[in-house]
Amino acid sequence: MKGIFFDIDGTLWTKDMMIPDSTKEAIRKLKENKCLVFISSGRTRAFIQDPGLLSLGFDGILSGCGTSVNFRGEELLYKMISNEIVDATLKVLRKYEMPVVLEGRTFQYVDAEDFQGDPFLEVLRRDVGERLLGIRENHMNWEISKFSAVIKKDSYTKALEELSCWYDFLVHGTKVVEGVPKGYSKATGIQAVCEKLGIDREDTYAFGDSVNDLDMLKYAAYGIAMGNGTPEAKAAADYVTDDLLEDGIYNACAHFALI
Repeated sequence: MKGIFFDIDGTLWTKDMMIPDSTKEAIRKLKENKCLVFISSGRTRAFIQDPGLLSLGFDGILSGCGTSVNFRGEELLYKMISNEIVDATLKVLRKYEMPVVLEGRTFQYVDAEDFQGDPFLEVLRRDVGERLLGIRENHMNWEISKFSAVIKKDSYTKALEELSCWYDFLVHGTKVVEGVPKGYSKATGIQAVCEKLGIDREDTYAFGDSVNDLDMLKYAAYGIAMGNGTPEAKAAADYVTDDLLEDGIYNACAHFALI
């Protein structure tokens, strides 16, 4: 049994949420060939709602950088951060002026006033809808497994130092940092799937394009970077395929005789 794991942004779809027809065809053929296909995303489950994406028929969703694992509707793993740690985290992020999105399996939390003028707020409102709640108005009643914070000043590194006892960090250039509970990653999510479903690691394939894909690209037996991926993702991969819009997923699946 083979397990195929796909990042979403920059891998399955473009910035405009367009999924190439060749990608849809590749996933259909993978399922015909009895492969198990999974989303493996930095997004938490509350942020994975698009009907067009979910209609492709994934067998499972690894979300929140490995903090949640779901297989055919059954939750196999979920790491929730305690509200006490979340509260302490918020105090540090506010001290260093880092607007934050708290991310969970059911809800996401943001204080809109912290994101005025940021187009990402509208993306959250569009994609998360009624599952988007306020941080302050839900004080000590959060349900999250990770967070994403905006980098505004060089002093953000001090915030990461103060929070390093609780989190591993994924820094996306000079714009955003993801905080993930220590010991969790997309790689540990794949490992959990393999252990619970009896998939050999030698039969795992991972597709990704950016910094939060590095662990799974290295962990999977076959790490496949998209042609549009970052230099770091390409360096971590075993194989670099074509760009997302140039049939990258389909071509890689054919290259490895998966379809």
